[in-house]
Amino acid sequence: MKKHIPNAITCLNLFSGCLALYFAFQGQLVYTAYLVALAAVFDFLDGMIARVLGAYSEIGKQLDSLADMVSFGVVPGAVMFMLLQKTGNTIVGLPTDKVAFVGFLITIFSALRLAKFNIDTRQTTSFIGLPTPACTILVASLPLILEHGDLIHYEIILNPLVLIGLTILLSFLLIAELPLFALKFSNLTWQDNSLRFIFLILSLILIALLKFAAIPLIIALYILLSIIKTTSQS
Repeated sequence: MKKHIPNAITCLNLFSGCLALYFAFQGQLVYTAYLVALAAVFDFLDGMIARVLGAYSEIGKQLDSLADMVSFGVVPGAVMFMLLQKTGNTIVGLPTDKVAFVGFLITIFSALRLAKFNIDTRQTTSFIGLPTPACTILVASLPLILEHGDLIHYEIILNPLVLIGLTILLSFLLIAELPLFALKFSNLTWQDNSLRFIFLILSLILIALLKFAAIPLIIALYILLSIIKTTSQS
């Protein structure tokens, strides 16, 4: 019975992603953002519980990847598509309803990222390229920043060039040969986890100061600390 528990949690991740997608196309992007957060919690829990119970299985691995493709692949593409739709009647002189499809580049590169992850033996204890949940959390934070921010946030986020540039940047980072540390603790000693503790402490400070606006900065911090770690080891 216990071998089915992680898979059930993975299915909750998938269900959360389906609901997030529904609300995204309804234009209710704030609800989408909260459901993305819920999907991320389930995505974390299924792996943790599988480790605790020793309930790894090949079907669980495949199910996890398929669930992630919806929650952290299709959903961020849909959010970016809807945000681009909100920028006006035209984007860089072209009709919004045509250019907005650029947002689904994130979906395409998320699929490439997940396929690469499944066959890449280097990514057992760390990542190569931006993980799809991190990419999705960044994209999903944009509606929350718009909801709780001020006019300057609105003008920056709903700038079509900013959104298109961010889409291209995230698509590149998803498949880049960029080593990134994983937030997996084998123990709680400072010596073995100093980088993770530093990241978590700085992230909490940013959240306390900036609230939802801290999320893009936290993802940028994650990439920066990973680069520093890689550089120091080379």
